Amino acid sequence: MGGGFRVLHLVRPFLSFLPEVQTADRKVPFREKVIYTVISLFIFLVCSQLPLYGIHSTTGADPFYWMRVILASNRGTVMELGITPIVTSGLVMQLLAGSKIIEVDNNVREDRALLNGAQKLLGILIAVGEAVAYVLSGMYGSVGQLGVGNAILIIIQLCFAGIIVICLDELLQKGYGLGSGISLFIATNICENIIWKAFSPTTINSGRGAEFEGAVIALFHLLITRTDKVRALREAFYRQNLPNVTNLLATVLIFLIVIYFQGFRVVLPVRSKNARGQQGSYPIKLFYTSNMPIILQSALVSNLYFISQLLHRKYSGNFFVDLLGKWKESEYGGGQSVPVGGIAYYITAPSSLADMAANPFHALFYLVFMLSACALFSKTWIEVSGSSARDVAKQLKEQQMVMPGHRESNLQKELNRYIPTAAAFGGICIGALTVLADFMGAIGSGTGILLAVTIIYQYFETFEKERASELGFFGF
Repeated sequence: MGGGFRVLHLVRPFLSFLPEVQTADRKVPFREKVIYTVISLFIFLVCSQLPLYGIHSTTGADPFYWMRVILASNRGTVMELGITPIVTSGLVMQLLAGSKIIEVDNNVREDRALLNGAQKLLGILIAVGEAVAYVLSGMYGSVGQLGVGNAILIIIQLCFAGIIVICLDELLQKGYGLGSGISLFIATNICENIIWKAFSPTTINSGRGAEFEGAVIALFHLLITRTDKVRALREAFYRQNLPNVTNLLATVLIFLIVIYFQGFRVVLPVRSKNARGQQGSYPIKLFYTSNMPIILQSALVSNLYFISQLLHRKYSGNFFVDLLGKWKESEYGGGQSVPVGGIAYYITAPSSLADMAANPFHALFYLVFMLSACALFSKTWIEVSGSSARDVAKQLKEQQMVMPGHRESNLQKELNRYIPTAAAFGGICIGALTVLADFMGAIGSGTGILLAVTIIYQYFETFEKERASELGFFGF
């Protein structure tokens, strides 16, 4: 028993107070799982449209603008914090457990319960901390304008929404639903964003008269109202600062490319030492670490943007602050700030092909940064999350599985030929696809599309697996 256990035992007194979903004590039928998943999604969507009661305003720059899509957060609503508390607490606990600062034996039920309890408690504390920070930083108007009562009410609403997200995720994870709540909410938020940009009926006046925001609606509107049809088509396909048909086609293309790459894998044959003739396989996917590199890279960039914006607002002109990033308000961003210099500018995707041609160094720097960051995070993640060659070899040995034609002692060495390469190369491919999507101007950013497709694909695989396991018992 290492010091790690003692750290986790500090959580024990709080376990009785934490909200908890009991693990399913029976096999939940497939239909029921689908119903639970749909209900969880419905609750999340209602919360993400429900405005916060008591706020004074949400005008002005939004420092969290860059994080919102991937963190399923919606400004000015109850779901302002999105999945930030649960993702942050999960990453912190994974890092602590992976680096052996806290020791957890996943085979011991009590250890797993303590780790889950610690993660949940940390998630609630992060939600409280973020809610207080949001209110005190004046994101909804100054505390003087809001009044103490309203300020406390806003904090309570944000914390309650954070607890709802934690409980919904736990409900799906404990066998009542399909997949995880975090993945479901991220994918829904990104798809909602893409559909809105394609079909939004909102009109925006950008100096050329009223235009529809949605790319598809704008196409039909321009074709109907303009006499010069060729010019109308050109505008619908290439208009600046608003979603256009080219963006939409680029989005569809990236979706198809990612789905195609999802099928790439190396299948290693394995067999049981005890049961003679029992053959199996261990697939190593090209996207071995799935969407984790892009989530970690986004978290890093988002935090850098946030710190850079705060410093620029107070100390602009300082050499080191300007080196980190220079910002100016966007003409069409509703008060959003965009980076125009420094590191923040170079790690942001070029806004168009014209921008790439004008600043080739910016495009090259962004490409190198994305590829190296994703490869590095992917390699790091396999060590931290327990999916390295050493961990997989240990799991196969515990299951009494061996690779035909190889000695048991060579199992780790054989896995080492594939897993680190798959992690690094998969990370580079994910980075390259993100860059391609950004360069082509795909709707919802390359990061968003990649997350949506990988999550939807995982859901499709889970769906098929669940349905196959119940075929003949519960038809759907």
